[in-house]
Amino acid sequence: MKASPSHAPTMTGPLCRRACTAATLGFLLAPGFAAAQSSVTLYGQIDEWVGSQKFPGGQRAWELGGGGMSTSYWGIKGGEDLGGGTRAVFSLEAFFRPQNGGMGRFSGDTFFARNAWLGAESPYGTLVAGRITTPLFISTILFNPFADSYQFSPMIYHTYLGTSTFQPFATDQGAIGDSGWSNAVEYASPSFNGLTGTAMYAFGNAAGAGGQHKDSAQLLYLGKAFSATAVYQYVNYSNVAGDFADPASSGVVPGLHSQSIAQAGLAYDFRIVKLYAQYMFTDNALDAGHYHVNTAQAGVSLPVGLDFVLASWAWSKDSGGMEQSRNTWAIGYDHPLSKRTDVYAAYMHDKLSGEPVGDTFGVGMRAKF
Repeated sequence: MKASPSHAPTMTGPLCRRACTAATLGFLLAPGFAAAQSSVTLYGQIDEWVGSQKFPGGQRAWELGGGGMSTSYWGIKGGEDLGGGTRAVFSLEAFFRPQNGGMGRFSGDTFFARNAWLGAESPYGTLVAGRITTPLFISTILFNPFADSYQFSPMIYHTYLGTSTFQPFATDQGAIGDSGWSNAVEYASPSFNGLTGTAMYAFGNAAGAGGQHKDSAQLLYLGKAFSATAVYQYVNYSNVAGDFADPASSGVVPGLHSQSIAQAGLAYDFRIVKLYAQYMFTDNALDAGHYHVNTAQAGVSLPVGLDFVLASWAWSKDSGGMEQSRNTWAIGYDHPLSKRTDVYAAYMHDKLSGEPVGDTFGVGMRAKF
């Protein structure tokens, strides 16, 4: 099992002092959990916000939405002791939209899109198979102060929201393959004084698609004050094998046949302030050549009593000929009402080359169960 840092930013509850609960984040970091004879647990979180959003070059929308700071989800996890230090483990986790009662992050989303895996945990590591949260997503959320917010996190915008969301930003594809991979196998090593390793492979899962796959590897160190990560990801299909041949169905730039991403992250908790930094290099391989996108992020989390002030800035630039750039910054305030519930307010400013400024602002509430 990978240990979770008590000082990491929460994804599943209030940003109380040093934030995320070990139980929930531990499950994201590695598909394993503390030993028991047999257990099944129901858990999750609900997050709603109200505010306004305007994408660069788009129209403003006022909305009551779900998932301001964290995407709402529910899950069931369980395990059984098989003897000899080995346990059978499983996790089933589904996103939902509390603003309208819909299942999934969007219409047509896979039901158990967050996680749906079965495997075994032993002193030698954890091996699971199914739909699994990717190491790149783990690294992205752990090393920026807004964690997994798809509304207010600049690094989430620069990593996962590419041309399908921002068509004018033609060279920033965004990470292909979602934050979770289906038809995947993952091995996570035991923790060696806070250092863990993960390797993941996703199959094309179709006849004649032997060359279609997704690969990822990660090293992650979680210390008392200092944390670091390095992750690599390669894909040559998005949702189903061969879908790059049809950009309209896969939401990719024409001619894309593979993508490689390398990301590094650092964080240091001085207790009076926590600092974050990330660098990411994306190589998009097209039939006509390659183009690269360089991305950097710097952030800070400042405790004010039991509250937190959050700030983050991300910058991206294409080096493949169009020389497009993007600057995004955000500031937020989080106030815990209890160990399980918090309220927050945030503002994000987003600027793409040649486009009018976009922004998002709002207030919200989040509760963990």
